[in-house]
Amino acid sequence: MQPGEEIESLLGEIEQIVEEGKTPFTGGGSKKIVDAQEIYEIIDEIRARFPQEFADSRRIVREEQEMLDRAQQQADSIIADAQQQAMILAGDQEVVRLAQQQADQIRDQASQYERDTRYNAESYADSVLANLEDHLRSMSGSVQRVRQAIEDGGSQNDDNQGW
Repeated sequence: MQPGEEIESLLGEIEQIVEEGKTPFTGGGSKKIVDAQEIYEIIDEIRARFPQEFADSRRIVREEQEMLDRAQQQADSIIADAQQQAMILAGDQEVVRLAQQQADQIRDQASQYERDTRYNAESYADSVLANLEDHLRSMSGSVQRVRQAIEDGGSQNDDNQGW
């Protein structure tokens, strides 16, 4: 399942419970009588899923950072190798100049690779977090609707006790 699909599914269950809820005798077309325990159990499942989604997002960001670190280490190693080769060939000025030029090119390529990788990692992490944020908003709205439905149902029952 994609991140958030389990939560979306659980929210769908809540909506179905509300839709299938019985309408009180007093009318109130938007008011429903639902099994609060069933709703609370689903809400608990949703809460249990959130830490996993947050952990997954943090893992993705950490893996991307590790990839960036490895790229930087590789770049540093390439630069060190190029500099060492340049020092060995220091006797011939032309060879030294060419080696330095190559080292500069490698450094520039490594820096560009690091920038590209960082940008891609940040873009991906932002996409994952934006997706998670959208799911949180959706879930929050659903939870508010359910709570309102439950509250409306509870206040409806309180009004009927006077009969």
